[in-house]
Amino acid sequence: MALHRPTWMNEELDALADLAREFYTKEATPNEERWSEQQHVDRELWTKMGELGLHCLSIPEEYGGGGGDYRHEAVVVIEQTRALAPSHGAPLHNVIVAHYILAYGTEEQKRNWLPKMASAEYIGAIAMTEPGTGSDLQSVRTTAKLEGDEYVISGSKIFITNGFLSNFILVVAKTSEAGGAGGLSLIAVETDKVEGFRRGKNLRKIGQHGQDTCELFFDEVRVPASNLLGTEPNVGFIQLMQQLGQERLLIATMAAAAIEKTVDLTVQYAKERQAFGKPIFSFQNTKFVLAECDTLASVAWAFHDDCVVKHIAGGLDVPTASKAKWWLTDQQNIVADRCLQVFGGYGYMEEYPIAKIFVDARVQRIYGGTNEIMKELISRSL
Repeated sequence: MALHRPTWMNEELDALADLAREFYTKEATPNEERWSEQQHVDRELWTKMGELGLHCLSIPEEYGGGGGDYRHEAVVVIEQTRALAPSHGAPLHNVIVAHYILAYGTEEQKRNWLPKMASAEYIGAIAMTEPGTGSDLQSVRTTAKLEGDEYVISGSKIFITNGFLSNFILVVAKTSEAGGAGGLSLIAVETDKVEGFRRGKNLRKIGQHGQDTCELFFDEVRVPASNLLGTEPNVGFIQLMQQLGQERLLIATMAAAAIEKTVDLTVQYAKERQAFGKPIFSFQNTKFVLAECDTLASVAWAFHDDCVVKHIAGGLDVPTASKAKWWLTDQQNIVADRCLQVFGGYGYMEEYPIAKIFVDARVQRIYGGTNEIMKELISRSL
C-alpha cells in the first residue's frame, strides 16, 4: 500500500520526512514498550530531537527555530505516527506551546524562551484543564494574584500532557475577579526556578500509556510579573481561542496519519493470515471492509491537506478547523474498530499494534475540545 504524499510536499519536506522517520524508527519505536511501563519517554529523547533540529520547525530562525511553517511540523507528526511511536509529546511542545509564545510573547520573552524550547532545555506544557472544568474554561479556579512585581499562583490542573517531564508550563489562571472568561491570563512557570510547585503521580490511562500525563499543583507559586504572556493581563481567553485552530488541525493531522497506518497494517495482516486454507484477504467481507477503510483514508487525507493549504495561507477558519478535528478523529476511531475486527482475537492482544492503535485513538475525540464542542462551534456558523 503506497503511503500518501500530500500535494503541498516538496524536496525540502521530503528530506525532512526522511530525517524524522529515521529518528523515530531508531530512537523511539524500539523503546515504546518500556516507555509504556514507565509512563513517560526518556528525557534524552527530547535532547536528541533538539540536536537534530527537529524541535520548533515553524518558529523563526531568529528565535532558534527552523524558520518553516505548519507543513514542517505536520511532516514530523506524520512520520511519528507511521513509526508507531505515539509516546513523545513533542507535537504539543512544538505546535502549541511554542506558538503561544511566538504569537503573544514580548520580544524579550521570545528571545528568552523559544531558543530553550528549540534545544529542549525547556520541555513545554500548557495547563488549562482543572478538576471539574473540562471544556468550560470560563470556570477556571486557579488564581494568579499580583503582589508587587510578582504573580502568586494557587490552584491545580489535571490531564496535563508532558506534565511529568515539563519544566516550562503556561498556566491558565484568573488574574481578575471579572466573571466568565474576561479575567483569564496565561502565565509562564519555569518550574526549576520556583517553590510551591509539585506534580501528582502520572495518571493511568486506557491508552497512550507512554505519554506522560499528570496533575499539577501550584501552592502560592511566585513568578516574576514579567512572566505574564504578552503585556496585558486578562486577555488569556482570547489568546486561547485564537490558537486553538492550529491545535485542532494538529489533532486532525495525527488522525489522518493514524487512519493510513491502521489500514496499511490491516491489509498486510489480511494478506498473510490464513483461514480455511487461504488468506483472509480473499474473503469478500474482508476486502469490502478494507476497501471502505481505504476510501475513508483517501477522503481524510484530501480534507486534511486542503486544511493545511488554507492554514498556511492564513485562511483556516474556526468552523473548518472544528470540522477537521471532529470528523477525522471520528473516522480514526471507526477505522480502528473495523480493522481490529479483521485481526480477530489477535486484535485484542496488547502486543499487536492494532490493539494500541485502538485504545490510543479514543482520546482524540476528547482533547483539544470534545467533538461535541466542535459541532457546537460549527453550528454557530450555519
